[in-house]
Amino acid sequence: MFFDTHAHLDDEQFTEDRVDVISRLREAGVELVINVGCNMQSSLKSVEITKEYDFIYGAVGIHPHDASDLNEESLGQLRELAREPRIVAVGEIGLDYYYDYSPRELQKKCFREMIGMAKELKLPIIIHDRDAHEDTLKIVKEEKANEVGGVFHCYSGSWEMAKEVMKLGFYMAIGGAVTFKNAKKVVEVAQEIPLDHLLIETDCPYLAPVPYRGKRNEPAYVSKVAERIAEIKGISIEEVAKATLENGKRLFGLTNHLEVRD
Repeated sequence: MFFDTHAHLDDEQFTEDRVDVISRLREAGVELVINVGCNMQSSLKSVEITKEYDFIYGAVGIHPHDASDLNEESLGQLRELAREPRIVAVGEIGLDYYYDYSPRELQKKCFREMIGMAKELKLPIIIHDRDAHEDTLKIVKEEKANEVGGVFHCYSGSWEMAKEVMKLGFYMAIGGAVTFKNAKKVVEVAQEIPLDHLLIETDCPYLAPVPYRGKRNEPAYVSKVAERIAEIKGISIEEVAKATLENGKRLFGLTNHLEVRD
C-alpha cells in the first residue's frame, strides 16, 4: 500500500477525468493521498475533495508564488480552513528563488506567517524549497518549526543539507525526479537517507516519473517512485512502501486511519 503525500488533484488538468484518476489510484494500491493547497482557491478545493473521499486528506496554505496575496483577511480564511477535520497540514509553503513570482521579502514574510499559523493549530508543515536552501533552513530554525515538524516536499537539496533537515526532525519526500537519468543529487539522497525519514509523492500533475515523463502525472504513478528508491537502496519495494506509509501516517496524525476498500 502506497501513500502519495503530495498531490494536486484539484488542478484544472484533472477537470475532465478526476473521478477516473482517483479510481486508478485505488487500483494501483494507493491507500492514502494528501491533496495540497497552494493558494486560497486551491485550498478551498482541497477541503472539498477531502469531503468526497475518505482516503484523501488535505493541506491548506499559500505557495511562495502567491505570497503577494497574503493579507489579514486571507490569513483568517486559511485559519478557518485549517480547522476543518480532514485538513492535516499547512502547505504548500516556503520559498522559491527560481521563479521569483513574488518578491523574496514577501515570500519570507508569508512563510513565517504560515509557520506561525501551523504552530498555533499544531499542524505539521509541507515545505516548498527551490533554490532557497539557506534561507529556508534559517527561517525553519528561527521560527522553531520543529515544534510541529513537517516535510521538505520534492526534496532537491544535498545530502549535507539532508542531515540538517533530519536533525530538525523533518522528513524528506522524493518524487518522480528520482527516476530521471540526470538525477544525481536526489539519487544520492535516496541512497543515504534512512527509511524512517523518507516519504514518497507525485506532486501530480507535475513531474511524472519515467516511463511517463513529459505526460500528466497522477497518484497511481507513485509506485514508480517507490520502485526506483527500492532499486537504489537494494531493498524490496514492499519495504519502501511500508516504511513510507507508516512515516506519512505518523507525520499527518493518521495512525488510526482504517483502510476501507469497495
